[in-house]
Amino acid sequence: MPINQLKAGAALSYVIIGLNAAIGLLYTPFMLRIMGQSEYGLYALAASVIAYLTVLDLGFGNAVIRYTAKFRAEGRIREQQEMFGMFLVLYGVISVIAFALGMVLYFNADGLFSQSMTPEEVRKVRIMLMLLSFNLAFTFPMSIWGSIITAYENFIFQRIVSIVRIVLNPLVMVIFLLYGYRAITMVVVTTVFNVLTLTLNWWYCRHRLSIRVRYGRFNWKFLREVSIFSFWIFLNAVMDRIYWSTGQFVLGIFCGTAVVAVYAVAIQLQNMYMMFSTAISSVFLPRVTSMVSRHSSDREISDLFIRTGRVQYIIMAYILTAFIVFGKAFIHLWAGPGYEDAYPITLLFFIPLTVPLIQNVGICVLQARNEMKFRSIAYVIIALASLVFSIYGAKHYGGIGCAVATALALTAGQVVVMNIYYKKKQRLDIPRFWREIGKMSLAPLAVGTASYYALSFIDLERPLWFVSGAVAFTLVYLPCCWFFVMNKDERSMVTAPLLKIKHKLT
Repeated sequence: MPINQLKAGAALSYVIIGLNAAIGLLYTPFMLRIMGQSEYGLYALAASVIAYLTVLDLGFGNAVIRYTAKFRAEGRIREQQEMFGMFLVLYGVISVIAFALGMVLYFNADGLFSQSMTPEEVRKVRIMLMLLSFNLAFTFPMSIWGSIITAYENFIFQRIVSIVRIVLNPLVMVIFLLYGYRAITMVVVTTVFNVLTLTLNWWYCRHRLSIRVRYGRFNWKFLREVSIFSFWIFLNAVMDRIYWSTGQFVLGIFCGTAVVAVYAVAIQLQNMYMMFSTAISSVFLPRVTSMVSRHSSDREISDLFIRTGRVQYIIMAYILTAFIVFGKAFIHLWAGPGYEDAYPITLLFFIPLTVPLIQNVGICVLQARNEMKFRSIAYVIIALASLVFSIYGAKHYGGIGCAVATALALTAGQVVVMNIYYKKKQRLDIPRFWREIGKMSLAPLAVGTASYYALSFIDLERPLWFVSGAVAFTLVYLPCCWFFVMNKDERSMVTAPLLKIKHKLT
């Protein structure tokens, strides 16, 4: 078992998150100021609209990971190769459909957005929709190679490619922005890097993993089994799009590009917040699938669920507490004037989202057990209700109204309903999980409350005071976390690598 790949993959995931955070802190404010609210709002709107077409993946990406790991464990190499051929054919069909739907959006942009946009803004949206449709059409058939690499647990290559892309993409964009290019060029650069990344994944599978594909035998029985598994993941993807793309789409129709830009800043922060959690859980699907195949006990799976959730919460509690204390000043310094509403919108996302983010190994359990049905149906129902309230909220309260609708949906679905389901049907030890999280929450709550009131007398919107306050907060928070939040095993996760480095140097 390539445990070094798991550890290195998780470690490199946090390197990626660190780079994304650093680049976001440096590049995003530059981009926002150079592009302006209107141009950035156009880019965010086009990206959110085309994101709806990503649901045409139909959950097949997770199916490739699950069944590749399963066939590898069972030594069924030929079936694995035939499965790859089947998925490439399916993805080819999906690619054509996605591009056709993208063109439908392209030709109907006037009718959708002319109410709140100028003719020039609509023209730019049309061009970006065409480019993003091509990007998506290319992505579908090529995405199978990334899923195969994940199933083979070769995380190091994927993470290194991502690191290179993360560094180069903004560097190239800075050059273009300085020469006067704007939103359309951002889409072109994104498309080029996407094509290069997917092509590298194909090369790695062919020449490093020696992956072979067999065409000709279309196993309809297997396809039915895969379709049942994938369908519920597909519904879950629909829910995600409704949660995180509908707001920008609805605001684009009723409120214009400036409001979309503010909402998009909150969405960007929400995406960064999610990445800190999913960096750990993203490497666990093959492992959980293997545990389920070996018929591991509910206790063993619950232990993994709780152990991973604790580690995720250590990270998420620090970020959430720091954002509550410093978020308003941070957005003012980072995004600039005109983005003040991004602070309450972001908090409306962060607080309810914390629960599913520290429980997302539960999704791996559901996928490994092929029991996504309940979660997907519940989420789609709640997301559709969220859509209705988002439209009402956008008309009457703008971005805040959309965010409230999303927060209520997250709380109902991902906090209340799923915890009951995990306990009753998946037999996960949810009471023990929350006892652990409750004990861990005392220190962040105390430090956060004291810091909020102590720093309220300081003008944090001045850069020097902001940095000083953040450093002081961290110097108080981290020791409290070490002694009152982390257990012995979690502390050893930090000290063991440092001791190894020290041993090698001495």
